[in-house]
Amino acid sequence: MADTKREIERKYEGPATENGADGLPDLSGVPGVAAVVDKGLAELDATYYDTPDQRLAAASLTLRRRTGGADAGWHLKLPVSEGVRDEIRAPLSDTVPRALSGLVRSRVRDTELVPLVRLLSARDVRHLVDGSGALLAEVSLDRVRAERLDGGGGTAAWTEIEVELADDGDPAFLDKVEKKLRKAGLHRSAAPSKLAKALAETGRRAGKRSGKRAPEGGRAATPAPATDPVTAGDHVLEHLRAQRDAIVELDPAVRRDVHDSVHSMRVATRRMRGTFGSYAKVLDPAVTGPIGDELKWLAGELGVDRDREVLTERLTQALAELPRTLVGGPVRTRLRTWAHARHGGSRRRLLAVLDGKRYLALLTALDGLVTDPPLLDAAAGDPGKVIARAVRKDFARVFELVGRAIDGQPGTDRDLAVHEARKKAKRARYAAEAAVPALGAPATRLARAMKSLQSLLGDHQDSVMTREALRELAALAHAAGESSFTYGVLYGREEQRAAAVEAALPEAWRATLEQTSV
Repeated sequence: MADTKREIERKYEGPATENGADGLPDLSGVPGVAAVVDKGLAELDATYYDTPDQRLAAASLTLRRRTGGADAGWHLKLPVSEGVRDEIRAPLSDTVPRALSGLVRSRVRDTELVPLVRLLSARDVRHLVDGSGALLAEVSLDRVRAERLDGGGGTAAWTEIEVELADDGDPAFLDKVEKKLRKAGLHRSAAPSKLAKALAETGRRAGKRSGKRAPEGGRAATPAPATDPVTAGDHVLEHLRAQRDAIVELDPAVRRDVHDSVHSMRVATRRMRGTFGSYAKVLDPAVTGPIGDELKWLAGELGVDRDREVLTERLTQALAELPRTLVGGPVRTRLRTWAHARHGGSRRRLLAVLDGKRYLALLTALDGLVTDPPLLDAAAGDPGKVIARAVRKDFARVFELVGRAIDGQPGTDRDLAVHEARKKAKRARYAAEAAVPALGAPATRLARAMKSLQSLLGDHQDSVMTREALRELAALAHAAGESSFTYGVLYGREEQRAAAVEAALPEAWRATLEQTSV
């Protein structure tokens, strides 16, 4: 079993650290600090693991097995922002725990994790506490010796000071500590972590821009080109690379069930599929088509919980807006039961998907797409012409479908027309967003207009889906001998919402036409 800790810390170095333990400045004068408590010396022995081509290090991830200190065990650190990381901990064992290996699977694929660097640290620890004795921050002076384990043979030694904020502490407190440390001649360490410093000083660095291929069984994420995009193909590939990177980077968050991570990964798959369709004159559909099919499969697997999540939020809000006199029976309990009925099973299914060969094959195919893209002749063309032509084509399709939705008769046919218009508006929006670096303000305006239209049409589709859910809930309630009155009331309100969208659509579409010019 693994647990997570949000780690907010800063590292410092400078002349004041050269004298060993005595080099730790006096921090008793830091505002808010009532006492500096000596917690003694700890001997830490950490071995860091990575692939032979250092994929984890290139992504600023660290995986280590550490003994000594109060938190011996396996630690995986995932970057959140500068100076902030989530540390996932697992008990000490001889091999990498599955709870952690899964979180790096999108990077590692089928490649073996091997010992990369060993760090031996003598850590002199101080606790900064307030007047009540509560911990504000832990400050340590670390004497570190690094040894390369992957054949490089290099060694290095240095001393640094680490300041880690207490759980739920105010990050502004670190600024107060830093002010004191700077007065003592210290400065922020250039290296973001001990591992990064060890790699820099003991041999080969993690090659974010090396572009070298990974060993058989997977490929390291390909770095973005160092030059700005010039051709239409350059622009399209830059957008595709960003979506590929998003899928890989979101994988650990999806596995941890982090809020909105599933939705964000699903959006990345849709953006990529949309790019394939919109820019079919740039990338060969014979190659992108099968990849698009696999992205659609992945989006479907990701959406099993997400769709019900959205419906539950909508129904909960609608129920909260009803007068109490219109709520009959255990409606809220029924809704909660319905919302959680498949969550556990679907989570297990999703994790199995992310560990499966089909998903890993898709990631490898995406790597191949951006490293060896199937470019057509139009890829070499002027982006101002090629990309603009593609965006206009998508917009023309939206124009046709919105007109069909406006002219259609209320009922199932109009529902289907609105849904198709929504999907094409989303694709046009994604195409316009991808075109912004090449086309500038006109593409930005079109993307904004399509997003607004998509939102309106999405409200209509949400109403259609909510009514389907209400029919299901009403049937369940009836079978259990419960009143189904409230579900009928909510159903009627959803019909009114859909009708309001249909009534607003002509005016919204006229406003959209006034805003767009690509």
